[in-house]
Amino acid sequence: MNLKLILVLVLSSLAVLFIAQNVAIVEISFLFWKASMSSALLIFFTLVVGFLLGWSLHSYLLYRKSRHESVYLPS
Repeated sequence: MNLKLILVLVLSSLAVLFIAQNVAIVEISFLFWKASMSSALLIFFTLVVGFLLGWSLHSYLLYRKSRHESVYLPS
């Protein structure tokens, strides 16, 4: 079997196992906003938000670095 296929199957199995074990409903409150959702869904949303923030910060820092280097390039 292909190594990538095995890795995808193992990670998918672990994700399904994680979701099956974390179905308890938790309540989230922020200021005047309240929501109830499963803890697995909350962890997933937190992961997505962290990924998007990290990706945005990395892109911004690369943009800033390239802009800074282009200003000081000798002609």
